[in-house]
Amino acid sequence: MVSMIRRVSAEAAGGGEAVAVLGRVLGPAVGEAVAACGARERRRRKLPAALVLLLCVAAHWYGADPLPEVARRVGAGAAAGKAGLCRARYRLGARPLVALFRRVCRPLATAATPGAFLFGLRLVAVDATTFDLADTPANARAFGRPRSWRGPGAWPQAQVVALVECATHAVLDAGLWPCTADPHAGARRLLRSVGRLMLVLYDRGLHSCRLLGAVRARGAHALGRLPSTVRPEVLRSLADGTVLVRLRPWPHRNGGPPVLARLVRYTLDDPARPGHRAEHRLVTTLLNPARAPALDLVCAYHARWEVELAVDEIATHQRPPTPLRSKKPVGVVQELYALLLAHYAVRAAMADAAAGAALAPTRLSFLGALRLVRTALPDLRRAGPRRRARLYRRLLAAIAAAPLPPRADRTNPRAVKQKMSNFPLKRPHHRGPPTPARPFRDAVVLLK
Repeated sequence: MVSMIRRVSAEAAGGGEAVAVLGRVLGPAVGEAVAACGARERRRRKLPAALVLLLCVAAHWYGADPLPEVARRVGAGAAAGKAGLCRARYRLGARPLVALFRRVCRPLATAATPGAFLFGLRLVAVDATTFDLADTPANARAFGRPRSWRGPGAWPQAQVVALVECATHAVLDAGLWPCTADPHAGARRLLRSVGRLMLVLYDRGLHSCRLLGAVRARGAHALGRLPSTVRPEVLRSLADGTVLVRLRPWPHRNGGPPVLARLVRYTLDDPARPGHRAEHRLVTTLLNPARAPALDLVCAYHARWEVELAVDEIATHQRPPTPLRSKKPVGVVQELYALLLAHYAVRAAMADAAAGAALAPTRLSFLGALRLVRTALPDLRRAGPRRRARLYRRLLAAIAAAPLPPRADRTNPRAVKQKMSNFPLKRPHHRGPPTPARPFRDAVVLLK
């Protein structure tokens, strides 16, 4: 939702009531995505494909509400029952959501956006995360379960690898794989959305020569943390004390040719910070110290944490802390891409609000903006075009009205607060327990 809220045409809505949708970011592309995937109906339906697609996205603005309640909020309640919505979702499938995501998700930052560019390069970051899925045999077969020495995980999980614009937290591209898939392959796949004049940040878990080489092949640059097990070949020292190195792929990974890179070594002189006096190593394809000073690179790498905050917004604040609702793999794919589209729509509105108030988008509260969007959507749906534009401008002003204070200079320990449960692990034989043969009262036997 980045601009004026628009309505789906009567044709797209199957001749029914026009439904308020998600603005110029999604609105114009909805019909195109539906048509491109061959999902447009041959006959009139109460729940046409374009409307169902928008409901899938809107459901992740009201993450705790059932689908019939979401349909009522966006003006389709008269045509929507629980069973009908479920059938309509699976009739639509996942392809239109994926097509819409790839059509609309583009960088939001401009040259005037604070913190968006460094050394003339747009800062983006890539990272992987997992989402718990409904515990069904179909989801477990398609996506797998995490395993440890204690046994299989509680839920099937899907792995999402995402490319995020650091300054706006906009997800520019994402891929969905089984939880056991190699995230390195997923990260390289996302380079399709990396263009020239981008600086790709990544954590040491995603480091590989193939990634660095692929980034350079796209005309972009990379900056990441070097794992302690990697021993690069030192070529020569540079004027600022950094080192020109050659990185070679592991022989058994067939990782392609060696990559020329620049190694930056540093430590932290603050006992209150994790990593105090420990050696940290960064590697980058920016080889010229005059263009990219070492201290600026070290500080820039920590902008990679913006991707962690974007994941937190999606997985923690935008939806309830429960597994996804879909019981079939196609519904999982549909649901995850709808979740990413809903996040992008809110972040696009925040980018508009920040630009109008001359603020950095990171100074605005995502949760506050999400609450305002939830509140404003019914009024925007009922308003006419002229009044809708005024309401949208008022929404942007409300989002920008209470900027967050500058981010505190703090650190967080890499630890979990919740300990493991003392209950036995749920095994396959615990699923599908038998139905009691008699009512509880009839089963009670008093002992004397």
